[in-house]
Amino acid sequence: MKKIAFFLLISLGLLSCSNNDDKIQNPYLVVPLVNLSLNLNLPEYTDLKFPGGSFIVNNQGIKGIVVYCVSDTQYFASELSDPNHSPNSCSKMEVTGIIATCSCDDGNTNDIITGQFTPPNNEKYPMLQYRAERNGDIVTVYN
Repeated sequence: MKKIAFFLLISLGLLSCSNNDDKIQNPYLVVPLVNLSLNLNLPEYTDLKFPGGSFIVNNQGIKGIVVYCVSDTQYFASELSDPNHSPNSCSKMEVTGIIATCSCDDGNTNDIITGQFTPPNNEKYPMLQYRAERNGDIVTVYN
């Protein structure tokens, strides 16, 4: 009887596991493989040592990645391809402060920290976010 109860408990546990089914898939963007390291000792990444500093990596992601420093331990990385367009000649977003703006005629804007469309709009997709972690003087961006 104990074996049956144990088997049922394990089976229920495995069946209840999720693989992020609740995450909305963006039909415009295919998530690229990203794995890069930014050495904060190099001069081009100096801005990332200070809160409010950012750096754009143009040769990664779909249209580039913006990395933003919130604090010594908290970094955010966002895809610069407008999440509400298929990648095209005008869909690379330009960053001013924490706002990324699409150069297409609709002028879509997103907050690079939260990724959310601004002003909030439930019908628009948020920016594709990557993981960003600092370990010593290295900021690693990956998915």
